[in-house]
Amino acid sequence: MAIYAGMFFKDVEKVMDLARNGKIKFLYISPERLQSPNFQAHCATLDVGLIAVDEAHCISQWGYDFRPAYLKIAEIRSYFPEAPILALTATATLKVREDICEKLEFDNGKVFTKSFVRSNLSYSVFEEEAKLNRIRHILDRVPGSAVVYCRNRRHTKEIATLLQSQGISADYYHAGLPAAERASRQEEWITGRTRVVVCTNAFGMGIDKPDVRSVIHYDVPDSPEAYYQEAGRGGRDEQKAYGILLYTQQELAEMKARIPLQFPQLDEIREVYQGVVNYLQVPIGSAENVYFDFDINDFARKFGLNITVAYSAMRILEHEGIVQLSESVYMPSRVEFITNKETLWEYERHGSNLEPLIKALLRTYQGIFDNPVPIYEKQLMRILRADEATIHDWLQRLHRQGIIRYQQRKDEPQLCFCRSACPYNTFV
Repeated sequence: MAIYAGMFFKDVEKVMDLARNGKIKFLYISPERLQSPNFQAHCATLDVGLIAVDEAHCISQWGYDFRPAYLKIAEIRSYFPEAPILALTATATLKVREDICEKLEFDNGKVFTKSFVRSNLSYSVFEEEAKLNRIRHILDRVPGSAVVYCRNRRHTKEIATLLQSQGISADYYHAGLPAAERASRQEEWITGRTRVVVCTNAFGMGIDKPDVRSVIHYDVPDSPEAYYQEAGRGGRDEQKAYGILLYTQQELAEMKARIPLQFPQLDEIREVYQGVVNYLQVPIGSAENVYFDFDINDFARKFGLNITVAYSAMRILEHEGIVQLSESVYMPSRVEFITNKETLWEYERHGSNLEPLIKALLRTYQGIFDNPVPIYEKQLMRILRADEATIHDWLQRLHRQGIIRYQQRKDEPQLCFCRSACPYNTFV
């Protein structure tokens, strides 16, 4: 099971009770959750056999996508002194590996590495004005599955549409698409029904498709580490694959011009922070560990901020442990029956027209009387032969009548205040 953003306190307690009673084999939590006093209070009662740290390069300030909460993971070891600890990453230079061992307090740690050199991968860089023609040329010469990475969402749709018009099976993917659509497009590509996915860097984390033959970068990524990680999704079956980076001189000049925007001044960071507090209408001294839906593009537009400055300031605030921004979060809807079986029987006996929905929930989702369980409205649509709006309406009615607790799905970006909101001029 997992503890994740947006769960009710009661639901977290139920998961921890299951863990304490040995009913869970794996418990997935974020590093930020480890710092919660409530979670730490449960640690003394847990029988933990292994602590595994995934994406361990996030521990190091020299690593790709540094996250400050990772620095404090070692503190949890004091609760489980006998449990071995394992750190895993696919992106770690020698300096990052040393940093991971130091921060996780590996006194006698063993390091197992595989070379960064992947002999089956061929890397090419081309200065190219006619990028679309070059992409078509590459796809014609290199058969098989492909990924095309772009910096912005608009390009993903434009390029995928142009490839489709030329008879190439292609689709696009970015974090702004509805979660169900993202999942569907990803599945179409993984199973080979779509040959080419044109995407932002929101695509790819955790995907292990072995037969990707080419990874093409339409735009230059922000760092060598980012490029290596993205290009490295090619050729995981150890067969020949190609990483191709396309650039123009104008693009390089624009990247240099973005550097001041990516490292905003302190006053700009304060302005962004104050803007976020006002945008979310958060009272000073409140909102610690509370999650909010947060559309950074809408925020920047309403407060007249440069989007690059706003995004960069948010990342700096995140690195300092002030906020946490999750750009692509999908939380499925969850339902739990909160009435007893006798009351539910009476409710059905009196001829409620929601009886088919109740029966569908009970027959389809095991454990729904004991815990909040993920439910899928589209599955209920098929079972009950109703449209999505009707299913939502029925679930809301059961919720209002105190029969179930219905938490509607979320696929919006989430922002969490890691500490209580404070006046912008009190942090430096």
